[in-house]
Amino acid sequence: MQLGIINCEDLKQFCERGKRFPLENLFLDALKIAFSLKGNVMHQRIQETLSRIEAENDVRILFACESGSRGWGFESADSDWDVRFIYCHPRNWYLSVEEGRDVIELPIDELLDANGWDLRKSLRLMKKSNPVLLEWLSSPIVYREDAAAMAAYRALAQDFYQPAACLHHYLHMAKGNFREYLQGETVWLKKYFYVLRPVLACLWIERGLGVVPMAFDDLVAGVVNDSELKACIVSLAEQKRSGAEMDNGARIPAIHTFLEREIARLSVVAAGISRNPVSVELLVKMNRYFRETLG
Repeated sequence: MQLGIINCEDLKQFCERGKRFPLENLFLDALKIAFSLKGNVMHQRIQETLSRIEAENDVRILFACESGSRGWGFESADSDWDVRFIYCHPRNWYLSVEEGRDVIELPIDELLDANGWDLRKSLRLMKKSNPVLLEWLSSPIVYREDAAAMAAYRALAQDFYQPAACLHHYLHMAKGNFREYLQGETVWLKKYFYVLRPVLACLWIERGLGVVPMAFDDLVAGVVNDSELKACIVSLAEQKRSGAEMDNGARIPAIHTFLEREIARLSVVAAGISRNPVSVELLVKMNRYFRETLG
């Protein structure tokens, strides 16, 4: 049985298992079926939502992906769907004295959080090597993609990639979350991820591995070499995926010590690096892409 797919054969096998295996195994299969159905329903809802956004706003969605815990790869059964997208208006929309609103945000409900950036806004953020935008492009879950437009967009993002800007962003995030959530002997366990992820992202950048991937497991595999630390991180991620209670608890020494040490060290590293100026040639290339994409 594959998660995310449900068909008559799955149901037949599920019923047969009930005759041969203990009740707890049958219950686990029932949960898998329930999660599969939920995933299928949400995927259809997301596609319908994206189509409705296009129709109601007279826009074309160039790219839509999953962000948040599902994009990071440690969602639990009750995690919502965080959909992010890039869209463009018809050319004449941009030829106005007053600039129009450059974001589309839908009301958030308990299952779906969807919002997107106008193409011009996203390109302005790309010019600054915005890490959030770069992570969208590496999301393992893509709902929509204009292949030609996004191939050129990804190439442009690589041209504008600034390691220093990204490292400063992630370090600022790590410091803020560590200060707010991980002080004292009792901490909010779930928030370890909100410090671990940006610290690992900084290490990824420092080691010259390129744009930071969205998937958390890729980060861990790429930069965590200490076996004890890796085991603690993997265990914490598995707890998150299983839906275990992750409110207040005793701090985890191996992870806590690692975070304190690396935040202090990376602060020194960050102080010694700065971003490079954007060349005129790259700006010409970006403007050309913008006009060609609008048609």
